[in-house]
Amino acid sequence: MADNELTPVDPNRAADELRKLSAAYKAGELKPNEYEHRFSRTIQELRDRRIAGTRAEIMAALEPLRIEGAVTPAEWDRFVSQLGLV
Repeated sequence: MADNELTPVDPNRAADELRKLSAAYKAGELKPNEYEHRFSRTIQELRDRRIAGTRAEIMAALEPLRIEGAVTPAEWDRFVSQLGLV
């Protein structure tokens, strides 16, 4: 890996970041504009660094968030589509 390349993010870390962001917004800890900013920044970081693993491995880490209802359907759709996972 070249010095200027960023280390890929573990799929479980990506899932944890989405879970924390959604929980903070649902708890009222983030205003809508702050939530939007953080969501967009998270997506951009994950695009820049990439998520380690295959599509199947990444989806296996993310899928429990949708099944458990830890994220809203809109968050789920936005997250996976903006990362090109669908």
